Amino acid sequence: MARKPVKADATPTETPRKVDPRRNVVEALLRLAAEQPYGDISLSDIAREANVSLADLRDLFPSKGAIIGGLMRMIDRQVLDGTGTDMTDETMHDRLLDVMMRRLDAFGPYKEGMRAIYRSIRSDPVFALQINQAATNSWRYMLEAAGIETGGALGAVRVQGAVLVFSKAFGVWLDDGEDMAKTMATLDRELKRGEQVMRAADGLHRLTAPFRGFARAVCDKRRNRSRQDREEAEAYG
Repeated sequence: MARKPVKADATPTETPRKVDPRRNVVEALLRLAAEQPYGDISLSDIAREANVSLADLRDLFPSKGAIIGGLMRMIDRQVLDGTGTDMTDETMHDRLLDVMMRRLDAFGPYKEGMRAIYRSIRSDPVFALQINQAATNSWRYMLEAAGIETGGALGAVRVQGAVLVFSKAFGVWLDDGEDMAKTMATLDRELKRGEQVMRAADGLHRLTAPFRGFARAVCDKRRNRSRQDREEAEAYG
């Protein structure tokens, strides 16, 4: 049977936009959190809201905490994708402030849901520790995007400091107005405090460098001696 010719003015059917299943679940949780306490939301509730089976939800995320981790990665991607080289001549303070403000902008569509989640973080120490770990992973990348070193002991202090600064500003932002005046003031103040702490930590790090070098040399010498003793014992055993 011959196919009917397609009319010249016919328009092709648009391909439906593919939905990211992980984003779908994350946004389902945030919609539920905007309506009820985070602790009252079950995995079954999330599955129903996201229109997926429990089995599919399990394949995507093993827990509610993991869904929050998925949100963090979504925010990370948005901020990192928007990071350019136009601020390379700015001060570290301004670069970090820019990253923090863009991160708050990325959280903007989920503000209502984040209020409930933030209250749970403040009231549940175990949940707070889980979120701190996810935030630490995020801020390691955020600092790199701002051109700030994250390696070594000082890098770990910088990362945790950034987590604390952003956490304080985030709590203010949740109840701030559209002009974000209180949030901006909090960020500026906390960043300046953090810079003072980091200068002190950096000075202490340089001051103790000779002692750390001596300690490493002693440890290396002991390890080498122990290895030689074992080799001699095996040779004459």
